[in-house]
Amino acid sequence: MRKFMANMATAKQILWECVELGFVAILVIMLIYLILGQGSGVFVTSVADNVTKFANGVPTQSLIGLALVLGVIYLIMNRLNPR
Repeated sequence: MRKFMANMATAKQILWECVELGFVAILVIMLIYLILGQGSGVFVTSVADNVTKFANGVPTQSLIGLALVLGVIYLIMNRLNPR
């Protein structure tokens, strides 16, 4: 059972690193789009359009709610782990 849990922890760590790499890739593509604009290529433009559509599709109330929840979680974590 310990071996299984160790393998699961390793798999979780690898998957999380892949997610972080994906976010960095999207941020780099958006930076390229911001620097080069419409002449940055079809792929970069399509990724930028998709990110923009996704960002515009989220209602303002949801963003405010998410910010409040994250703020409360941050405050709770700081109280539980004083430095």
